[in-house]
Amino acid sequence: MGRLVPAVTRAFDILELFLHGDGTLSAPEITRKLRLPRTTTHELLTTLTARAYLATVPDQPGRYRLGVRTYQLGSRYAEQLDLAAEGQAVAREVAETCDETVHVAILEDTDVIYIAKVDSTHAVRMVSAAGRRLPAHCTSVGKMLLAALPEAELDARLADRELVSMTPNSITDPEALRTALAEIRTRGTATEHRESNPDVSCVAAPVRDTSGRVVAALSISVPVIRWSEEREAELAELAAKGAADLSLRLGHRGAR
Repeated sequence: MGRLVPAVTRAFDILELFLHGDGTLSAPEITRKLRLPRTTTHELLTTLTARAYLATVPDQPGRYRLGVRTYQLGSRYAEQLDLAAEGQAVAREVAETCDETVHVAILEDTDVIYIAKVDSTHAVRMVSAAGRRLPAHCTSVGKMLLAALPEAELDARLADRELVSMTPNSITDPEALRTALAEIRTRGTATEHRESNPDVSCVAAPVRDTSGRVVAALSISVPVIRWSEEREAELAELAAKGAADLSLRLGHRGAR
């Protein structure tokens, strides 16, 4: 493996400073934050500005902001992202940690569609498939996604909609569902106790894109014979970490 080039490392250090604060910095601030020689700072700023990775702030002499080139690179990166492929990769990592079945799902109207799935290696495990569609209110991923909707959009999707029952534990009362969704918003994760499958419980966490919008959810599904309050807490933390890792891959800055 080749060595790191100090000048390039310092240039990236400067660019990454702009991810915080109000997005503008002066040369003295950069020098102080990175403990660089003033000459080095000015040479790097001159180079980055010349290549349009930085730009001077209008009407604020001596201050810099990110340039158009960083936007172009970010947009190009976003174009190449594949939620299903990235989700599959993260689901595999999570499954390797807990050895339970992991899903990534998206919301379509009032249903969820599983776009990625990795199976547990246990003989007793949840049986499902990528591409499967289920009523959102019966699943942890679905409840997580419904909870992320603006109130008006949630009202529109649930208006005059019958909440079907998949098991005796399924939520079928709209007010009970709204109460559950409010709790999910507060907690940050969603659970499902035998609501879509009488033998399975699940926990899910939200996946966000570069704008911070919830675009998917990641869940861990466990047969009830391996479920407990302690296990639920452990898996909720793992699901949240997996969802944050996937969000980071999608460009969400606040994922960690």
